Amino acid sequence: MSAYPGRVPALEVERVSFAYGRMPVLANVSFSVHPGEFVGIIGPNGSGKSTLLRLLSGTLRPQGGVVRLDGRSLHLLSRREVARQIAVVPQETTFTFAFTALEVVLMGRSPHLGRFSLEGPDDVEIARQSMEATDSWHLRSRRMDEVSSGEKQRIVVARALAQQPAILLLDEPTTALDIRHQADMYRLLRKFHDEGGLTIMLVSHDLNLSARACERLILLDEGNIRSDGPPEAVIEARTLSEVYDTELRVHTDPLTGAPVVITPLDGTIRPRTHPG
Repeated sequence: MSAYPGRVPALEVERVSFAYGRMPVLANVSFSVHPGEFVGIIGPNGSGKSTLLRLLSGTLRPQGGVVRLDGRSLHLLSRREVARQIAVVPQETTFTFAFTALEVVLMGRSPHLGRFSLEGPDDVEIARQSMEATDSWHLRSRRMDEVSSGEKQRIVVARALAQQPAILLLDEPTTALDIRHQADMYRLLRKFHDEGGLTIMLVSHDLNLSARACERLILLDEGNIRSDGPPEAVIEARTLSEVYDTELRVHTDPLTGAPVVITPLDGTIRPRTHPG
């Protein structure tokens, strides 16, 4: 039975498959994300995490199955319609020109502007609010090649917020950040979720931060969903050890109650015990 009876999912993935050439990446994947959920997509390299996120954003089109946004097939919607509802923070963002931070954030307003319209005072105000929310307003006049990795990531998140989306998709948002800024980024996302009701889906290699920040985790294994549920159900030693092919242990953080994954120094590679 659905945990959200009577509610249309914000995103629905029904029997989605995708391959690069002859290399299958996802096979008959199905799940739903409801408005206001905070979902983490985890799994080892090559499990299909980033491909799944691209399918959810509409960058890629399923070769089988369908992705729905608010009950409508994603690929029947225009790119502008999708961008008004879904914002994406990619793993890496490069800028060809020396844009200022404010110019980058204002790019997030483009789905709400006419074809030949320029940003007005309301758009600048929304950009300011987005930059203040991410503690980057003081960087507004700095060029993007003059800011640090952590500052750049906050600016890119501010650009996504300036789209005023209902759904935020993030691909490894903390990869280039040190421990402090990783924690800051996850605290920021929790704030947007808890206070703004934003629906968030993120891909992450960091099991421990994902377990602390996300309400729900989807564990991918070789293009299939191995486990889907609350962190304490998904972060389970035996399953993770099989999926990641290494001995892992799971403890409970006494302060937060969240599961914590530990890799023993003497951990050995385990043979896979499940099919596929």
